[in-house]
Amino acid sequence: MEPEPSPRITDILDAWNFGSSDAPGRLFELAYSEVHKIAQRCLRNERPGHTIQATALVNEAYLRVAAMRQIRWQDRNQFFAVAARIMRHILVDHARKRRSAKRGGVVRKVTFEDALVISREADPTLIRLDDALRSLEQFDSRKTRVVEMRYFGGLSADEIADLLGVSPQTVHLDWSLAKAWLVREMSRQ
Repeated sequence: MEPEPSPRITDILDAWNFGSSDAPGRLFELAYSEVHKIAQRCLRNERPGHTIQATALVNEAYLRVAAMRQIRWQDRNQFFAVAARIMRHILVDHARKRRSAKRGGVVRKVTFEDALVISREADPTLIRLDDALRSLEQFDSRKTRVVEMRYFGGLSADEIADLLGVSPQTVHLDWSLAKAWLVREMSRQ
């Protein structure tokens, strides 16, 4: 008797769509290493000594994805795109809180380990990027999705094209135009 093949991510997403309560846990168990790589790519663009580590980012993303009830999952590319977008929001929220705290917004307990960290400055580049992406989304949401999936999610042009239902050439064009627009927008801020 042959062993039963391990489930694919898309199969687990289908089970989730049909109400399987254990699907989110099985999904993250199966996809953990890929989601962790996305988290590492997200953090690679952050300042050194960031207070969020890849594992914590994955765990927070898992909690947020598992709580999603209104989404109709299509396939693995959509799942990884959503995970990347959630990680972006987590990092931006964290940076905004740090900026607020820096300006006296909150008093917090500091442990010995926290005191040893040399730099805890909020990353202004990430906040400017998020603000620029929000502006871009107002008039071209597809280019915003391309940036999120490519920059934060590390998806290839073919994967993004498949997910968005466009050609890879369109993805390359959107990526180029979005990068130019974001550079201009961020330099204005």
